[in-house]
Amino acid sequence: MKRGVRRARRSEGSVSDGRLARLLEVLDDGRARDLVVISLRDLGEASAMADYMVIASGTSHRHVGSLAERAALLWKSLDGASPGVEGLPRCDWVLVDGGDVILHVFRPEVRAYYDLEGMWSAPGGRRNSSKNRGAPVKGGLGG
Repeated sequence: MKRGVRRARRSEGSVSDGRLARLLEVLDDGRARDLVVISLRDLGEASAMADYMVIASGTSHRHVGSLAERAALLWKSLDGASPGVEGLPRCDWVLVDGGDVILHVFRPEVRAYYDLEGMWSAPGGRRNSSKNRGAPVKGGLGG
């Protein structure tokens, strides 16, 4: 994917909800840590970029890369095209652009430094954490 060029693919609500659920299964199977889902639907103009943002942590560079590759393979199997992936060579922070669902995978210290949850979250949002299973997902899908 060329920089500055946005794919036009964006799914309707129930489709993006299903894609999100599949992604969360893949991340859970890959033992991602501290999963947070942020619904971008309620943010007005910002929601034009995606319906959901998923933030997860890996335990090492290799784990971060593996989680990102699993997500990219999932979306390729669903869409028939490879998603945009940025940051894979270093694996400190990898972004996988699935169109209606955007995934950020971090090493823990990099995640703490950039604090995307703090930047994008609405006050009073809730987390869906792998350490705290059963907690509602932030801003949608049970939250």
